[in-house]
Amino acid sequence: MTRKLAQVMWPALVANKILNKRLGSRNFVADYPSYTDPLLGGIAPDEGLNIEDLLETCSKSFDIFVFGFQEIVPLKASNVLGSEDSKISTKWNSIIREALNKRTHENCCKDIENDGNPGQQCKEAPQDFHCIISKQMVGILISVWVRSDLSPFIRHSCVSCVGCGIMGCLGNKGSVSVRFLVHETSFCFVCTHLASGGKEGDEKHRNSNVAEIFSRTNFPRGSLMELPKKILDHELLSQQVMKTRF
Repeated sequence: MTRKLAQVMWPALVANKILNKRLGSRNFVADYPSYTDPLLGGIAPDEGLNIEDLLETCSKSFDIFVFGFQEIVPLKASNVLGSEDSKISTKWNSIIREALNKRTHENCCKDIENDGNPGQQCKEAPQDFHCIISKQMVGILISVWVRSDLSPFIRHSCVSCVGCGIMGCLGNKGSVSVRFLVHETSFCFVCTHLASGGKEGDEKHRNSNVAEIFSRTNFPRGSLMELPKKILDHELLSQQVMKTRF
């Protein structure tokens, strides 16, 4: 019975992978609803991984952090054709959350100690950064974090996934793009995993992937048709992992 059920469900899973990557959507993870009108190789991060030095949280101040990952899960058939396994992306987001908010937590605990109020728990310290978008497509993960005081001004968050891998449409290769507005400025970030290889002609496959990503990435235009639809329509865009400061 289980085998027959799997035979029925497998084509449906593949069709869902193909059809649901075509258009922009709000199918992503966030700390709260938005305001609308490393080399991984499929290996999970270590429990004690510390990325504070990478983020420079102690020496610099940023308003937006955008993280892009490739191959957070092994690119085997069950991951490419099946539903997304979110355990690893959840783990990465937990590591990011701890690193971004550690300084705020430590400062708050010091204030509590200085005020002579030992009964108050340090774990109640406010979070300085919140996740506004986290979206995974097979091994690709993009995660966007903003300062708490900036979050009320984030609107029209959206994601668009383009698969360029097996059969030219599955997500072992391709991109996850995110779009949002900060006040009235549109931002777009693109995390990609392109065709591999160093032999002659492989660069053509990568260029073809990029052309497909630009062509097939679409975001909703909004009720008044005023929002940017394509990647290059946005005012600020990036195709690399970066930290942004206003």
